[in-house]
Amino acid sequence: MAEKNQYQLPESNGYHRSDQESLHTIEDEASKRKKRMKWTISITAFLIFQVVQALFFVLVIMKFKSPKFRVAEFEVQNLTFGTQASPSFNMSFVAPIRIKNTNWGPFKYDASTVNFTYGGVQVGQAIIPKSKANFKSTKKIDVNVTLSSANLPSDSNLGSDLSSGVVTLNSQGELRGKVTVMLMFKKRKTSQMNCTMAINTATKAVQSLSCK
Repeated sequence: MAEKNQYQLPESNGYHRSDQESLHTIEDEASKRKKRMKWTISITAFLIFQVVQALFFVLVIMKFKSPKFRVAEFEVQNLTFGTQASPSFNMSFVAPIRIKNTNWGPFKYDASTVNFTYGGVQVGQAIIPKSKANFKSTKKIDVNVTLSSANLPSDSNLGSDLSSGVVTLNSQGELRGKVTVMLMFKKRKTSQMNCTMAINTATKAVQSLSCK
């Protein structure tokens, strides 16, 4: 009986080792699957990030836009005007010129002018010096302007406008320049100004101002 027991024990130990080896093999395979899954998820996430980054670069950063060229609200410093029978006006103010650059690179522009008109006739001008508007920012330029009706024809509507108490002026200008992104991508852009302002002769102030 003792001999039988001695022969049975090694068989029992053999089975036990075989079970342990099988268990270790299963655990190793499961661990390898988890690692492969993690690598797959990481690579997929990285590729998605690269695609999103590329799309953002193409659709947002590389989308060149013409900066906005405007005259902002201002205060009239001096204003004199004639009568309906002898219509005239002289006005001076500081024109706040604004160049809003929404691009991801600076906008370098050439010197330009802004013409102020009444009834299609030029009554004054503002000089815009050569400069640049930084990326995602607004360039602010304050220019002294003097307007005069001296060049208006005698058959203009200035008399009736003075009688109504509102004189409507326009400002037009064009700004030519170049937008540069990442120091190597460049594109020429032109900005247009077309603003209309109503001057109240009673209050001697800007009643309304709108730009297209």
